[in-house]
Amino acid sequence: MRFLLDDEQRAFAASLDAMLSAADTPSAVRAWAEGDRAPGSALWSRLAEAGVFALAIAEKYEGVDPLPVELVVAYVELGRHAVPGPVVETVAAAALMNGLGERGETGPAERLLPGLASGGSVATLAVEGGYALDADAATVLLAVEGESLYRASGHGPVRASVDRARRLARPEAGGELLARGPQVVRAARDAVTWARLATAAQALGVGLALLDRTVAYVGQRTQFGVPVGSFQAVKHRLADAKIALEFARPLLFGAALSMTPADVAAAKVTAVEAAYATARTALQLHGAIGYTAECDLSLWLTKARALRTAWGTPAECRARVLAGLSGDRPRS
Repeated sequence: MRFLLDDEQRAFAASLDAMLSAADTPSAVRAWAEGDRAPGSALWSRLAEAGVFALAIAEKYEGVDPLPVELVVAYVELGRHAVPGPVVETVAAAALMNGLGERGETGPAERLLPGLASGGSVATLAVEGGYALDADAATVLLAVEGESLYRASGHGPVRASVDRARRLARPEAGGELLARGPQVVRAARDAVTWARLATAAQALGVGLALLDRTVAYVGQRTQFGVPVGSFQAVKHRLADAKIALEFARPLLFGAALSMTPADVAAAKVTAVEAAYATARTALQLHGAIGYTAECDLSLWLTKARALRTAWGTPAECRARVLAGLSGDRPRS
């Protein structure tokens, strides 16, 4: 049995890479961080046209049916190019409403999912009093509290993240009640699983971008008349980063095939820790220039740190893995 991407999946990744490479995403990230949504919104529309946001939505709601492997393929590229906005949260919201539709709560799914699939709407989601990413940019702000799903009418004060392109806020209490009952709890669990999968894929892409940029940099920078990349200690650091990222890759695609919460949690913690370790290596090998906001590297460095705790800290994900091994069923 061959556990490799097929030609269509590789072509999908290549098309996204080409599109995002031509889009000058670093400028879009910086504009998003300053509150200028126009470049990021234009990028969002192109991603929607490529079918990225339809990958977690059933065909009856104008999606392409949930395709977690293809979602991972796409989100690795989104991470590789540091795409701004609630890309993970839109998928999580889609998975939540898609799950409600499967269980008979067709109202919110029929109303909201077509807009998410087409890119006409941008969604973000907060679960159990948590923060919602980019609530000030989203057109659909959802909140799950206990057995209730609300569409919030607004949000509270915006908090800055270590990644300046990530803005956090809590939805205002109440709002339009979309669904209530135990089916909301089950759908929210599904949404967290999809969010963790997309976050893991995004983190892997961030790590790969950091590694590629660092390899190129140490090949150009010289010391004592030779490239820094020729030093044995530098090679060892880069090799360690490469091994960690490549170890995360099969766990990620394996989790996409199984979609069990424990497998996804294992993939998430492995991918974000590999990306974070790669970020530390990249910063050290770039030297003082890596600290500066003017250097594009900082866009990926801060994102690696932010994704490490997004949708579950490493400790929470490890606990989920252990719970899965023991047969327990925690809430997320």
